Amino acid sequence: MSATNFDIVIQGGGPVGLACVAWCLQKFPEAKIALLDRNPADDADLAAADSRGIALSHGSKLLLDTINAWPTECADIHRVHVSQAGRFGRALMTREELKQDALGHIIRYRDIHLTLRKALRAIQTNSPNFFWKHIDTQTNTSDLQAKCVVHAEGGLFKTQDWVESGRDYEQSALVGLVEVENATPHQAWERFTSEGPLAVLPSHYGPNILNLVWCGTPSSSQARLALSDADFLKGLQAEFGSRIGQFLKIQDRRLYKLGLNYRKEITQGNEVWVGNAAQTLHPVAGQGLNLGLRDAYLLAEKLSALFSKSEDQKTPLAIENTLQDYAQSRKADRSATIGLTDFMARIFTSNLLPIVIGRGLALSALQWLPPIKTALARQMMFGRR
Repeated sequence: MSATNFDIVIQGGGPVGLACVAWCLQKFPEAKIALLDRNPADDADLAAADSRGIALSHGSKLLLDTINAWPTECADIHRVHVSQAGRFGRALMTREELKQDALGHIIRYRDIHLTLRKALRAIQTNSPNFFWKHIDTQTNTSDLQAKCVVHAEGGLFKTQDWVESGRDYEQSALVGLVEVENATPHQAWERFTSEGPLAVLPSHYGPNILNLVWCGTPSSSQARLALSDADFLKGLQAEFGSRIGQFLKIQDRRLYKLGLNYRKEITQGNEVWVGNAAQTLHPVAGQGLNLGLRDAYLLAEKLSALFSKSEDQKTPLAIENTLQDYAQSRKADRSATIGLTDFMARIFTSNLLPIVIGRGLALSALQWLPPIKTALARQMMFGRR
């Protein structure tokens, strides 16, 4: 096989791109695939990279287990406590209610990334037609020819060069690691403040060192970033309350701007967009990477089924029809997840009294109407099927 002719070129070596390649090759080891990866070839160069905690659903764990790509270091979530600061209404979700091993998991982004690289290398040994190319802005890839192009280079909101539809929430997320006095093991806290959600989540560092995600206006978030540790912890304590005792230490504070980008059409001819290249979400429900992994898994199913056929069946029309079929099959899950995340991001930052009352009633309904709570939890764990 010529190194310049492929059935599939996948642009993007982040978790979604890596997972898509791995699932394609697992289902069809002979696939002619090129992966264009802007990350360094040496894992050591990524070992000190992005350490923010990422929420992965139990559904994502089941998918990643199929390619042996589940990180060894993670923190399981068994209970989620949801409330709004200074207002009535709360809900508690537990793994026992849903009869699952866990509601979700918190993993460092770099651990997900590195584990997927390792998993792909293992699969690569049985994939003679796979070409993994590490590139930079100077690399010439114009000689690569592909029947199908998968765009998996999404990036973060505000760093993306496309804005087809969506909104700027005018919020930033301040993330870090916080040490607390008396944490309940495996419990996640989601507290809605006047400026946005404040989440305190488990970490693999131990029961009393938790991941913090504090959303607020850009000016407030920037001011909190500049505070001394003592003043920051004092403000956090006032906003969160005393449910887990005293906040003792904060480290590794960083800011991320928040917004919603999504493509109305995720296919065009022989091209398809997945993960953050198709939609970038607010972190309020921790759905972004989970949705992207579901994208990658289903796309891999569709592409491997097509490209395992004889050459005369892999026509431009067949490829376009396959991608359109993929887009249609993703429509319900995408719409539900984007809509739910956008709704939560906006409704939980409003201070209008009718909305505040409505939020409290909604949280109370979740607590006292188990079928509604179960349906919401399953959407977050497994997506719309």
